[in-house]
Amino acid sequence: MTPLLHSQLTWTTRGAEVFDDLGDTPALIVANHSSHLDATVLLCALPAAVRERTVVTAAADYFFESTWRGLSTALAFGTVPIDRSGGAPSTTPVDLLRDGWNLVIFPEGTRSADGARARFKLGAAFLAINTGVPVVPVGLRGAFAAMPRGRSWPVPGRPEVAVRFGKPMRPGEGDDVRGFTTRLAAEVDRLVAEDETSWWSSLPRPKSDGPATPAAAGTGAAEPARWRKVWAATEPPASTRPRSPWAP
Repeated sequence: MTPLLHSQLTWTTRGAEVFDDLGDTPALIVANHSSHLDATVLLCALPAAVRERTVVTAAADYFFESTWRGLSTALAFGTVPIDRSGGAPSTTPVDLLRDGWNLVIFPEGTRSADGARARFKLGAAFLAINTGVPVVPVGLRGAFAAMPRGRSWPVPGRPEVAVRFGKPMRPGEGDDVRGFTTRLAAEVDRLVAEDETSWWSSLPRPKSDGPATPAAAGTGAAEPARWRKVWAATEPPASTRPRSPWAP
């Protein structure tokens, strides 16, 4: 899979060394989700030893509604079905974590329709709190521009895709499922922003002394307009390839 991906994309990976400190400890790997490329790129960005014991959760009602799609997905990515209909939670993720497997989870539940991150569902935080495993947040940037909804293959030109792993996170004392979900979503957003700008620019800013607007209440900054979020999500990462001396 990796050689094929390299032939179609140009991608950068940063922060994968966070898995060195985890050793054999299983982890939840949580990322934003805007393209069918996400799982493939994320798996290929993992260190080989980590990838060998990692499986991807997938929506049972989409990937496993037909036999051919379920088998092909399971064989290609090592996927396990997750019921997102709102019924009783499956015991499969817990069993896998206890057996030492890492789980890739996309908490949005489905791909973004426009590239902007949707609200995180609570399942990843629920698993982290109830199993005690760490969560490795991941910011994926450029996948939507490379292969948005409606495409079955990346756009031509080996578009740039970036994968940035963050430091493992654990629920804090008194963290409930919703509170930890909010922290996970904020860190994934920060990792995407860090890849787009810098670590310093991605840090949350303190509240100003003046009165906060409703959009800025509790954040210290006005919430970006949705068109800006979509624009940022659809812009491919800056090229890391050397610039030709013959280019104008």
